[in-house]
Amino acid sequence: MRAVAGVLDLVARPVRTAQGRDGIVIQPYRGYGSRREAFVIGRVFRQSTPHPDPRRERIARHLRDIARRIARRSVAGARVTARLYGTEHTVATDRDGYFRLQIPLRDAPPSDRDWHALHIRLEAEPPVSARGAVYIPPDRARFVVISDIDDTIVHTGVANTLRMLWRLFVEDAASRTAFPGVAPLYRALHAGATGDQGNPLLYVSRAPWGLYDVLDKFFHMHGVPVGPIMFLREWGLSWRRPFPRRAEDHKQALIRHMLDLYDDLPFILIGDSGQHDPEVYRQIVEEHPGRVLAVLIRNVSKGGGREREIEELAAAVTRAGSRMLLAADSAAMAEEAERLNVVPPGTLSAVRGELAGDGGGTAPSAGVVSASELRDVLEQGTHPVPPNVLVEGGDATARRRL
Repeated sequence: MRAVAGVLDLVARPVRTAQGRDGIVIQPYRGYGSRREAFVIGRVFRQSTPHPDPRRERIARHLRDIARRIARRSVAGARVTARLYGTEHTVATDRDGYFRLQIPLRDAPPSDRDWHALHIRLEAEPPVSARGAVYIPPDRARFVVISDIDDTIVHTGVANTLRMLWRLFVEDAASRTAFPGVAPLYRALHAGATGDQGNPLLYVSRAPWGLYDVLDKFFHMHGVPVGPIMFLREWGLSWRRPFPRRAEDHKQALIRHMLDLYDDLPFILIGDSGQHDPEVYRQIVEEHPGRVLAVLIRNVSKGGGREREIEELAAAVTRAGSRMLLAADSAAMAEEAERLNVVPPGTLSAVRGELAGDGGGTAPSAGVVSASELRDVLEQGTHPVPPNVLVEGGDATARRRL
């Protein structure tokens, strides 16, 4: 019974406190923007009120809260108005209750801060208000990092579907496993070579929005820099729809939007070999030659039939004059980041220190190969720790823009 109650502790939360009548909740997610415009996603829904007696038996209370989450009723067609630095923008929620705000900025945001408060109002009787936050990088930012989450930051085992589902839906933020070295590496990327650049870190995932709060808590607990966490779809789960909807090209569309928004900055793409990151990043590199400084891929497939996709990504990177690292661990990524001069000195030492503290060593430095030589390297990688392999192209436009 204690085990059952422990699992229900996770599944039953978070059940947010209603802000308006009849259980109305506005849930804005952290947004991102530039000096010209800002982009924010959020949701409006109704939920039943919690049981008033906190002494109610624990499992029964959790079961009621789980039912409240599943039975949340999307508020479709609601009018949501956001105000940011003198600009107001109004949109209607979609069929799942989500609103997507793209706000042109009439007044320049203050340059003395990176996070900016967003005021959101739902036109109801009475009106319902909420506050959001938007990250606008400072002028000293030199590049943008787009990172996957699953099996790139959090060890979810996306190459193993059952293990992934267990880790996504049963384990809480405290028990989720962060890859050793991720936190100091991402802090260094955010800081940049000079230590004060404030480079934007944007996180993308195919997971449902329902995991937002758990991952947000995980980032804070493990010291991973907080940034906008962008999921790509609403799974649409309900009593009548027990299976998630299919997602088509949402990740590419989101990354393309970021490339348009930060059109004066180069990008670093970080992902893993377990699912679709090589295919998505290959398409982005091909569509935007000269914009991608480097692609860092954590090798989690270990001979799991992903060689062709990785080879195609390497070929696209080479044609675009960029570089791709197939990395065994975070130390290899930190070493490449130092080589690119995008992190402060000492980053590799800090990452190696965390790896050593976790009881593991580091793989050898990356060997440089051509895209045509990569197949032989992948086919020979029989060691339990996959090799670190760097594929280089020519001088990239993105590298010259740093």
